[in-house]
Amino acid sequence: MSLQAKQVRVLVLRDMEQLGRTLFRLDQGFELQFRLGPTLQGKHVHVQTNYPAPGEHFDRHTFRALDWHNPTGREDDSDKFCSLDLQIAGSYQYNFGHGHEEKSGGGYVVVDPVLRAGADNHHVHLDCITIQTYLSKCLGHLDDWPDRLRVAKESGYNMIHFTPLQTLGKSRSCYSLADQLSLNPEFSPPGKNYTWTDVGELVQKLKIEWNMICITDVVYNHTATNSPWIKEHPECGYNLVNSPHLRPAWVLDRAIWHMTCNMADAKYAANGLPAQVQNEGHLNAIRDVLWGQVFPKIKLWEFFQVRIESAVEEFRDLLADGEKPDQKKTGGKQGLKIIQDPKFRRFGNEVDMDSALETFVPHSHSTQAILEACNRLWGRLEEINKEQYQQMIHHQEKASNCIVGNVVYERLADHGPKLGPVTRKDPIVPRYFTFPFEETSLEDDLKMTDQPDKACHFLAHNGWVMGDDPLRNFAEPGSNVYIRRELICWGDSVKLRYGDKPDDCPYLWTHMQKYTEITAKHFAGVRLDNCHSTPLHVAEHMLSAARAVRPNLYVIAELFTGSELIDNVFVNRLGITSLVREAMSAGDSHEEGRLVYRYGGEPVGAFVQPSLRPLVPSIAHAMFLDVTHDNECPIQLRSAYDSLPSSAIVSMACCCSGSTRGYDEMVPHQISVVKEERFYPKWNPDAKASSPGEVNLKTGIIAGKLALNKMHQDLASKGFNQVYVDQVDEDVVAVTRHCPSTHQSVVAVCRTAFHNPKHHQYRKEVPPMFIPGKIDEVVLEARVIDRQAGTYKKCEKYINGMPEYTVEIKEHIQLKDSGVVKHAGVTSKGSSEFVQEIVFERLTPGSVIAFRVSLDPRAQELVGVIRHHLIQFSPKYKLGSLPDQHTPTILETPLAQIMSELTLADMNMLLFRCDSEEQEEGGGCYNIPSWTSFKYGGLQGLMSVMADIRPKNDLGHPVCDNLRQGDWMIDYVSNRLVFRGGALGEVGKWLEGMFHYLKHIPRYLIPCYFDAILVGAYTTALDITFNKMSSFVQNGSTFVKLLALGSVQMCGVGSFPALPPLSLALPDVPYRLDKDTGKKEQCCVSLAAGLPHFSSGIFRCWGRDTFIALRGLMLVTGRHLEARNIILAFAGTLRHGLIPNLLGEGISARYNCRDAVWWWLQCIQDYCTLVPEGTAVLHCPVVRMYPHDDSEPHAPGTPFSFTQPLCDVIHEAMTRHMQGIDFRERNAGPNIDMHMKDEGFNVVAKVNRYTGFVYGGNRFNCGTWMDKMGESDKARNKGMPATPRDGSAVEMVGLCKSAVRWLLELHKKGLFPHSSMKIHRDGKELKVSYEDWNHKIQVNFEKNFYVSHDEKDPDEKHPDLVHKRGIYKDSHGASSPWCDYQLRPNFCIAMVVAPELFTVERAWKALEVAEKKLLGPLGMKTLDPDDMVYCGVYDNALDNDNYNVARGFNYHQGPEWLWPIGYFLRAKLYFAKKLGKETYDQTVYLVKSILSQHYVHLER
Repeated sequence: MSLQAKQVRVLVLRDMEQLGRTLFRLDQGFELQFRLGPTLQGKHVHVQTNYPAPGEHFDRHTFRALDWHNPTGREDDSDKFCSLDLQIAGSYQYNFGHGHEEKSGGGYVVVDPVLRAGADNHHVHLDCITIQTYLSKCLGHLDDWPDRLRVAKESGYNMIHFTPLQTLGKSRSCYSLADQLSLNPEFSPPGKNYTWTDVGELVQKLKIEWNMICITDVVYNHTATNSPWIKEHPECGYNLVNSPHLRPAWVLDRAIWHMTCNMADAKYAANGLPAQVQNEGHLNAIRDVLWGQVFPKIKLWEFFQVRIESAVEEFRDLLADGEKPDQKKTGGKQGLKIIQDPKFRRFGNEVDMDSALETFVPHSHSTQAILEACNRLWGRLEEINKEQYQQMIHHQEKASNCIVGNVVYERLADHGPKLGPVTRKDPIVPRYFTFPFEETSLEDDLKMTDQPDKACHFLAHNGWVMGDDPLRNFAEPGSNVYIRRELICWGDSVKLRYGDKPDDCPYLWTHMQKYTEITAKHFAGVRLDNCHSTPLHVAEHMLSAARAVRPNLYVIAELFTGSELIDNVFVNRLGITSLVREAMSAGDSHEEGRLVYRYGGEPVGAFVQPSLRPLVPSIAHAMFLDVTHDNECPIQLRSAYDSLPSSAIVSMACCCSGSTRGYDEMVPHQISVVKEERFYPKWNPDAKASSPGEVNLKTGIIAGKLALNKMHQDLASKGFNQVYVDQVDEDVVAVTRHCPSTHQSVVAVCRTAFHNPKHHQYRKEVPPMFIPGKIDEVVLEARVIDRQAGTYKKCEKYINGMPEYTVEIKEHIQLKDSGVVKHAGVTSKGSSEFVQEIVFERLTPGSVIAFRVSLDPRAQELVGVIRHHLIQFSPKYKLGSLPDQHTPTILETPLAQIMSELTLADMNMLLFRCDSEEQEEGGGCYNIPSWTSFKYGGLQGLMSVMADIRPKNDLGHPVCDNLRQGDWMIDYVSNRLVFRGGALGEVGKWLEGMFHYLKHIPRYLIPCYFDAILVGAYTTALDITFNKMSSFVQNGSTFVKLLALGSVQMCGVGSFPALPPLSLALPDVPYRLDKDTGKKEQCCVSLAAGLPHFSSGIFRCWGRDTFIALRGLMLVTGRHLEARNIILAFAGTLRHGLIPNLLGEGISARYNCRDAVWWWLQCIQDYCTLVPEGTAVLHCPVVRMYPHDDSEPHAPGTPFSFTQPLCDVIHEAMTRHMQGIDFRERNAGPNIDMHMKDEGFNVVAKVNRYTGFVYGGNRFNCGTWMDKMGESDKARNKGMPATPRDGSAVEMVGLCKSAVRWLLELHKKGLFPHSSMKIHRDGKELKVSYEDWNHKIQVNFEKNFYVSHDEKDPDEKHPDLVHKRGIYKDSHGASSPWCDYQLRPNFCIAMVVAPELFTVERAWKALEVAEKKLLGPLGMKTLDPDDMVYCGVYDNALDNDNYNVARGFNYHQGPEWLWPIGYFLRAKLYFAKKLGKETYDQTVYLVKSILSQHYVHLER
């Protein structure tokens, strides 16, 4: 059995969602599934990706369509998915569209590489990496590299990062390369000529023999100014020929160079500006020279201005010739347009003459009129030229500030290089452009701009721009960086100009691709230097070439975008594996600890996540370094003593960690990538501390770093992926790494020393620590100490560190042997958690101690046993499991076997039951003080909350806090079921057995394992639940199953029987013993009218609600026997020809609704249709509780009760309606309804002898589902129904027609004994046939209900009340005729149950109106928003003087109701099928789209 199930991540696609700035990281071997979100379900969606098909090579521009898989094989889109089996590292793009839209959304996924090392080619997990950076030029000859690199090996690093190994430029900067293709010749000793092959062999040797992976930099953004190839191919840089927009900036750059020469030659002495800048006065003098002599001389504004005379002259000639503007170009809109000169010559800008002709129109053709138009143009051009002048003044102000700021840093600032006097070697500011010619005057320089053979060699230098948009190329047109002097310039490098594609600069693309391929051939990974300034499309292309050579390419980069979202753009498009992060960015130990928490790992005690789960955004994987190679030395900014504790904090991060060579040796200065020319010391185990060219374990903190690196790698390889950071005090940080399978921890306590302890007063005492569990050993304890080995003196040949410091270290010792811990006592927090108190003695600033901690033996055993019993739910628990030596009997049986004995009614108790249902049993839902109660007493109450807590690992949630504090919730879950006894009691005992172990493990682990146990129990219960339902549910989608859970949620057996008793002769009726009397009683499942308000007692069952819901909750789900019992139970309560609205167990029934009986009849019809041999129900015995209308209720078997077959009860109901029902409710008055007026208690339900329509009611009662009775005295609506719907309600007419037609068909088949009804009318007995009744409704329905588009329709009785046409009335013959014409969703019900009443085209148009006016996100509006009394917001608590809304009077006057939408959709599908395939397909899309909203709601 595999210990790990296949990991599947699900990405839900949403229309128009662009996720290019969202990072999704996945491992190789994961499956990525794309599923449709609500906005896409029903549409023909195509998903495309550039992830290659099996056997194909990756091409970033080649996309392929993915195939959809539908597990259920049905038209349900909720489970439909397409997938990728991710086996290749890199960045991959996906996009999707529908219909004619190719791309309506998309994003990226990044698949991490798999790194390997050693002779056994073992996998090196990314979090195991410990990297050390080397400046390659400081390694000396290749022969000497092993001795110098051995320092990394002996220090415990497993990855080396080399700065570029290519031939360097004249500046000697590690990142200014003269030739990207050649190996630096300095690596070859005299007489040898080493090649890339030799380097590759060394790299391979380090990988196999030292388990060391090597990576190096790639530099795409620039090349050295002395690169031979850039002289031959100047088109590869930004020069004045291919980038003339830089010409003004070049002119300024040359002017500033000549200002440098003048300063160096003391020509500004009279201006108070010497060569040596020393004070504020000299800075002001620089500004004076710039503004007084430099800027006025070069007149940069002229490059952006128009030569007015010639422009106006051209305009005058056009007017004289009668020219008109080209309307295609101007669009008839006025406004003068200026065309920028593409060559950027002085006064080279031109006027768009079409815009001039459109804007400055002379009022006639006279010379004077033309002159006036020319004068107006002249004036506007003067304004434009002035605007350009002002714009250039702004640029010059910025340039002036940048120049002075640069001078301050380079010559005055304490942290700057203090260059000294201005000379030609050290100019006032770095030059922005190369100038490979002899020095001449500025005037002669400027002439060269018109000589292409020379201007092409004026190449722009590279650099970086503070706060610039990293996605913009600052050297391209539109950027003013060079002219505003905002570039922090690298004068040794030329910025490379790639263009948009390889054809734009073939030599450069080819050259750099060769460079990339050489690098990828020999190195396992690359660092993208200056990544944030490298054009993304270039880096994409090069990395694709690199991955073609080395598929598992490791890519790192350091970004300075200042935005995580922009970081994600780079990570996504380039497939960056790790982003460099630096501990030196932290200003104090608290921030350093926060970075550890930020950059990786789950919280300690995190929940077990399912193997199939949603794909959630990630943060970029971190390479967390104590210091990077191009930043300041920590010893200069903090103290030497902090080197070890800060390194320890970094090493405890659950990500890559590392350093740069020199940090561990405590080199007290930055090792400059430009100026450093000394060599690194070699490894010599016997070296003396005073030897500058050799190092060993006694040098600096190397011994400490070795121990930390080993610990870092060990923690990652063994799955210690949970992290907790504790800020013990202002200087002490404790970092815990925890393994979730073995529950071992390593706790590192680090006392930082940001300030030198010799000069800073630290606390004498460190607060004690309380470490839960048993301390097995001290992994290491170390501190930086002084030693007598001389003081630091910078060596001329070797990069030497400070000999006066070393590390005192002990490893793998017992606690009693610690020199740091004064006392370790065992204390206890409750019966299940053992804690060791640690009192420190010598945790001095600069110290580290790390403890290996395990659970106490008993807790360890119990966790193992819990995991052992959880294996039945998932193999992932096998790791860390232990067999149970004393397994309770109940736990020997798999939970699935125990649960298989449960009925669906039991599942209602196990999973659901709201608070009022629980209270009926004497309990209630679990309540967490100061938070809230769960919605259900069963498992769903917990699962719904945990579904939000689990993926976020929200261990601070009140539920988790409650679990940690005590066993109350745990006991509630099991005791509630044990109390029930029977099969549920056995489930309770199983949980009780598991919880017995759970209670005795450390409290911080209880939320995790409590959730694991409940998830196992819950998913098992769901599986068994669905298996007990119909094949439609069993084989259905997730959406169907979620809907089917509503059957379990709403259908149950309460403490008291909710249904009246069934016939004693009826088979398969469930019984139980009354817990009070011990007598046998029926315990049929009943259906709650609503949760939580209508779920218990006499208010649980309502006739109308039951039979509206019964088809979906019971018949479709296969609960046929329970449906039969409910049908027959209500049949037994028939009285006055009606079934009750409020059932009240049959005894307290109210017969005040006219529609319940018709819903009941519809359900009987559905039962006969959907259930195999369903018509047998017609002959089932029904016990009549009320032998006569005025009888008291009688139980089965009593003398006055009688039994008859269901078919006769049905016939009686139909006959009573045909005869006419007219009675007054029993006990009429405030005792049964405190709001109703007296007339409202009069119930009438009859059949119109001419139309066959059922009708009834009056304006003081409400006999249909829209039954809101006014309750407000203040608004004077008390006792007035908001929606009386008297007369013939449309859905009742439809339900009646359905019943009559069905009974007629049954009779013809010999399945119903009655063909007609006997009634008395006018003193005579008449027979009315079902056939005649059916015919009357059929021929009269559309005459009386359809509102025609014909304004002269002879069937329309109230044309003045019509306000919408092409619809069906809500009623016919209402006491308030205007109510008939209100648009409501009820006609959709009639369409579903009696579609034969409707003309197809009319029905379709009416449904379109309903869709436009009534359809909401989840339900149907109950009233047309155009209606004057419409109000969509329902608030039953609001009591004001507004008649239409007070006390929820608008309950059915606008607010959306959910259940009618099913009838609307079914009607749409029925009639769409009649109209052809195209209409049907469009309707299927609508249905899927609407239902997807419900799916989302259910998943929440």
